[in-house]
Amino acid sequence: MRLAGSSDANPFACVAAGIASLWGPMHGGANEAVIQMLREIGTADRIPEYLAKAKDKQDAFKLMGFGHRVYRNLDPRAKEMRVLAIRCIAEFEKASAAAADADAYLTSSAPVGAVSVDDVRFDGAELRMLFELATALETAALKDDYFVSRKLFPNVDYYSGLALCAIGIPLSMFTPMFAIGRSIGWIAQWKESIEEPVRKIGRPRQLYTGEPPRSYVPIGERGGLGPSAAAIHRETSFTDKLSPVQMHGEDAFGYFT
Repeated sequence: MRLAGSSDANPFACVAAGIASLWGPMHGGANEAVIQMLREIGTADRIPEYLAKAKDKQDAFKLMGFGHRVYRNLDPRAKEMRVLAIRCIAEFEKASAAAADADAYLTSSAPVGAVSVDDVRFDGAELRMLFELATALETAALKDDYFVSRKLFPNVDYYSGLALCAIGIPLSMFTPMFAIGRSIGWIAQWKESIEEPVRKIGRPRQLYTGEPPRSYVPIGERGGLGPSAAAIHRETSFTDKLSPVQMHGEDAFGYFT
């Protein structure tokens, strides 16, 4: 947000930059990634298999929702989020069970922000199963010295996704919900930055670790590299087979026929 704002971008563009930076599964999208991971694991008997995959450096699988740059021991938020998640799931199960009889369930008892059962992509049984799987995975991981020695404990994202599902938030909206809470801080950062008496454009430092200086070899003198990308493009590009008139004609691309 602040880096984008240093270029005098408007606040809407800066907020969009903040959301884009937040979106990935290694940050704001972590709670969505946890749900997807739990669905992939499926059952508790597969937990040892996936813990082994997480410890295998050659395997792309990552144990999502574990570890934090600041909380190097237990994340105190995770404990509270676990309680909140099971409470939300219990309320969702209560609403789902009474859905056939509107008079049996009072609207005032519904969790804040809940939507109709038909709008939720999870049912109560699946949410309960995912929660139990999450607790079993947490227990198994905390008994494994590999994760404990590396201080990989559950963080707040581990259970927050289950709570969001229970109150009717679709997976695709997890990051926007996360961003809503941060937006006031983002705007404050933007406002503070534009009011600074001396402003400079943000330029993150980079340390080049690539190849040392090398002599340029003309492309025609490079042996053993096969055809150049330009040559391949010329052979495969349909535009090279068209006349100048065809290339600039609307009908040539089929968009207007």
